[in-house]
Amino acid sequence: MPLNPRWTMLSLLLHVTLAVQAMAVMEVLVPEQPVVALHGADVVLNCSFSHASPVNLPDLTVFWQLTDTKRSVHGFSGGRDQLADQAQSFATRTRLFHSQLGLGNASLLLSRVVVADEGSYTCFVRVQDYGSASLLLQVAAPYSKPVVTLEPESNLRPGDEVSLTCVAYGGYPEPGVIWQDGSGRNLTDNITNSVVANEEGLFTMSSVLKVVLEPNSTYSCRVINPLLDEEGYASVTITGQNIGFPPVALWVTVGLAVCLLVLLIALAVVCGRKIKESCEEARREAEEAKELEEGESKTAMTPLTS
Repeated sequence: MPLNPRWTMLSLLLHVTLAVQAMAVMEVLVPEQPVVALHGADVVLNCSFSHASPVNLPDLTVFWQLTDTKRSVHGFSGGRDQLADQAQSFATRTRLFHSQLGLGNASLLLSRVVVADEGSYTCFVRVQDYGSASLLLQVAAPYSKPVVTLEPESNLRPGDEVSLTCVAYGGYPEPGVIWQDGSGRNLTDNITNSVVANEEGLFTMSSVLKVVLEPNSTYSCRVINPLLDEEGYASVTITGQNIGFPPVALWVTVGLAVCLLVLLIALAVVCGRKIKESCEEARREAEEAKELEEGESKTAMTPLTS
């Protein structure tokens, strides 16, 4: 009995559907949360697959690529690495764990992580079945200890507007910055933040806070790395030593000091003259008394004549 062409077509469609489903049954697992890697360090991008029995490496294909650009990161098939199509930026920096591939470990070791490595990675695995999964890699670098400077640093007067600058460098990603006063109150007005990347993609962060000058005031700057959950802290206290006299008061003070000095000199001269005159007068009186005494002595020694 000849087969109905309609049933033949349905049978073929069923077999194709089952084949496609079979190709998709392999479960490939990667971390659901972003993987955070330190700049300059090594990181493992975990990827595992399930299989009924240990896999012969010649039957296994593992392929890592960037999800968005489709650039090849690392390939393995026929029992060996296949790196002919590997992106140049990953050359000599990737490795699979060959001894664990047959057991379902398709993880990738990425060495000397740089900022440009950040992004989504897809792990493809095929034995007889086929599966894939993607993960997100984030790069982080700690910031230097922040430094706060005051500008201008001298000739300050109460009521002047001054700029406090907080600088930290060598970090990634862009940090959060919090300014506070001495009482711990957050300051949100008159703040300007900027970041500049160097050739490695690491940031130098600069935050400027403008405030009206008050004596004995403390201001602090906190630099927060959101990925590393690290915080840098620096503060500056503006005391009376930073605050100078206003120009008018300064000249008045100098004038008074000069007048006082002149007065003291004049007083010293007058006193010196008075003392000198008193000394000369006392000397004259002493000489006169001596002469008088000598005269009386001579008179007493002269004999009387009859």
